[in-house]
Amino acid sequence: MTTQTTTSGSPVPRTRRRALRGAPKRTEASLRWWLFIPAGLLVLLAAVGPFLVPFNPVDIVGVPSQPPGAEHWFGTDQNGMDVFSRVVAAARTNLLVAAIAAIGSTVLGIVIGVIGGMNEAARGLRGFLARSLARAVEILDAVPAIIIGLVLVSLFGPSVATIIGVLVIVSLARQSKLVRTEVLKVRGDSFVDAARMAGAREINVMFTTVLPNSIRPSFENFSATFGLAIIVEAALGFLGVGLPPPTPEWGTMIATGAADALNYRWWGAAFPTIALIVTVSSIALAGSELLRKRH
Repeated sequence: MTTQTTTSGSPVPRTRRRALRGAPKRTEASLRWWLFIPAGLLVLLAAVGPFLVPFNPVDIVGVPSQPPGAEHWFGTDQNGMDVFSRVVAAARTNLLVAAIAAIGSTVLGIVIGVIGGMNEAARGLRGFLARSLARAVEILDAVPAIIIGLVLVSLFGPSVATIIGVLVIVSLARQSKLVRTEVLKVRGDSFVDAARMAGAREINVMFTTVLPNSIRPSFENFSATFGLAIIVEAALGFLGVGLPPPTPEWGTMIATGAADALNYRWWGAAFPTIALIVTVSSIALAGSELLRKRH
């Protein structure tokens, strides 16, 4: 039987060797699952929560601005709606709208980044359009998201489709730039030249050779895009240009409860604010852990 020794020549006890081998693995595994649990619970809450709330989130069910108690756990807002029911129902609204917007911006960003990056060096009209597209994306990324949201909502009116469109537009610029940067690195690699020499058409090279090797940064940035969409959605609701009332939405609830908070009726604004902070933090934790594991 062989015995493991230290650098000084003394043998290492078997129990210590087992502890040294097993401890890091147990620590990493527990850290990984612990960081994904909050995000998983939020998804579960958004899926089943609206069916379990004690009151209809859009109905007046009590005295306005009633403090938290046995009947209304989070109290009522200034309109007499149950705050707990609205906070839980808003989880589905905010998460669903943000998820659709994050997926849409990622898909569009990938397409724009690949097409633009592959054609920037081309001559003629194709190259001019590709370079113009890159400059337009940079300008879009420089404009504050709230400004874009206010302009588009004022043009098309507040609706779910408008809010999703706003979130897609304000998020796709960063995704497009990430993919374009990777395309500019990949397009000159030897395996891309080999695909061309094998007779592959340029469009096949773009989408079957370059694309799979350029989209990873956009996937890694998906959690940040998701979190940004939730924040912008809530900010638009707080400014009064979000989803139309009485749709339960955290930003609108915070704006509605802000006036009561000045009169020491804090619950109408506090609970949706806590829900917003917990949601964004949970998504950030899950995303950072997934990114760490991939690296």
